Amino acid sequence: MVGINDIMNILPHRYPFLLVDRILELDPGKKAVGLKNVSMNEPQFQGHFPGTPVFPGVLILEALAQVGACALLSQEEHSKRLVYLAGIDKFRLRKVVTPGDQLILDVELVKMKGNIGKAKGKATVEGIPVAEGEFLFALEEK
Repeated sequence: MVGINDIMNILPHRYPFLLVDRILELDPGKKAVGLKNVSMNEPQFQGHFPGTPVFPGVLILEALAQVGACALLSQEEHSKRLVYLAGIDKFRLRKVVTPGDQLILDVELVKMKGNIGKAKGKATVEGIPVAEGEFLFALEEK
């Protein structure tokens, strides 16, 4: 298990955009499973939506991308680089996520060609899929 301090050593993200609380499983360069506790205290709920708080789907995608970045950047050869989201393929939002939910974010790095890679991700709440799909990422020097 990788705790929040170690995650902050791997990822450059900080509040309010660090969307991973813990890494539960890590196979560097291949796969990671992360956890995101969705809390009503997060700033997006001020406007999304008042009276009916819904965690934005694009932030679920971003959380998946951050878990994938942990898998990639935990490799020594990539530890000093940045990872950017470069594209989204076959991505579906299946269920609404609300405060109190705990997202489990499962990401597999599928392929890498040069500095561009592809990942498959699936987000679940209590074992039920809430979002899944593929995304592209680009590695760049800091």
